[in-house]
Amino acid sequence: PYCSTDTVPQKSLPFCSISPERHTTQSPSLPTYSGPSFNMMLMQLNKAATTSGCRAFSTVAVTQTTASSKRLEDLRKQLAKDAETDTGTLHEFALEEAPKRKKAPPRSAKILPKPKWLKAQPAVSEAYKELRTTVRELGLATVCEEAKCPNIGECWSGDQDNDGSGATATIMIMGDTCTRGCSFCAVKTSRAPPPLDPNEPEKVASAITKWGLDYVVLTSVDRDDIDDQGSGHFRKVVQKLKEKDPNILVEALTPDFQGQLEFVEAVATSGLDVYAHNIETVERLQKRVRDRRAGYDQSLKVLEHVKHLSDTHCLTKTSIMLGLGETDEDIRATLRDLRSIDLDVVTFGQYLQPSKRHLPVKEYVTPEKYEEWQKEAEGMGFKYVASGPLVRSSYKAGEFFLKNLLREQQAEREAAAS
Repeated sequence: PYCSTDTVPQKSLPFCSISPERHTTQSPSLPTYSGPSFNMMLMQLNKAATTSGCRAFSTVAVTQTTASSKRLEDLRKQLAKDAETDTGTLHEFALEEAPKRKKAPPRSAKILPKPKWLKAQPAVSEAYKELRTTVRELGLATVCEEAKCPNIGECWSGDQDNDGSGATATIMIMGDTCTRGCSFCAVKTSRAPPPLDPNEPEKVASAITKWGLDYVVLTSVDRDDIDDQGSGHFRKVVQKLKEKDPNILVEALTPDFQGQLEFVEAVATSGLDVYAHNIETVERLQKRVRDRRAGYDQSLKVLEHVKHLSDTHCLTKTSIMLGLGETDEDIRATLRDLRSIDLDVVTFGQYLQPSKRHLPVKEYVTPEKYEEWQKEAEGMGFKYVASGPLVRSSYKAGEFFLKNLLREQQAEREAAAS
């Protein structure tokens, strides 16, 4: 905004040079003006500026500190030095490849190393491949795959010495997306999952018939978005299975249906052989492990109601994960609560973290400790106990002992009826 020396008569400015941005004394030999002499200089500059049509100078515009001048001079020197050392052109700079950003190192998830004894059977058998192909062809979902179960190779393969007989599959009905989000579970979640498939009961029954299974486990995601929580759909699947094969043993691993007992009853009286609902962990850890809509007392209430139904003879079953930070006394208290409602079957298994987003493993419980829990639970009066690092709720669900137990109960009922 200020005039330059080109517009001011040179004879009026023998002592300074005016730049468009700053007005500084350039000659180190010139004196510093102050008092009347400085005022006379300012008057001369203003007069020359007026004559040339430029804005008049003020004391603020002309007065500069020695520190500001020094910083400006230092900056000019640095720029000149950079220009001497940099041989590139502006064109080369514009075409230069942008530097790649380095990713920040991943945060430690504090994941415990898995012990050597925690190994699962590889999924490579022909029986496994056949089951997997059928699942794909019929568009079915299995909890074995969705929940990343380590036992899929063993359960789906069955007895390899007997042509794969005894294979167990756990089919997940009502879709593969849950309305709840438990901290331990790898199943997908959504507030609004896709609608139920009305043809699913027929699809599932056809798959089981094709496989030739004698024991099947049905489970489902939670469907809090449906009026009856999906209990009616669950009932239809069980009835269709029994219709096609009356001798097949059916276990249902069910949600809690928000504790609404009429929905629990609808599934329990559908012709089931085993009604399973997992309590998952000890009472103290419930809120940390499970979705807020689930609960310890609510799960006990569901299992107890099934035992009190007069028109069903199914066994009741639950599963407890270990390695989440529970104590021995926590486990014993849970076992006492389960026996108080006359629960028949309990299983113990090691919690395995599905991903870094899920709860970390606090402890890998040793096989010897699982044997201790099995003996202690059996001593408390449970009819059947499965306990081991890789045991899951539906792990080897059709084991010889459990099958025989169900067959014996069925024979007793038939004898009593006759």
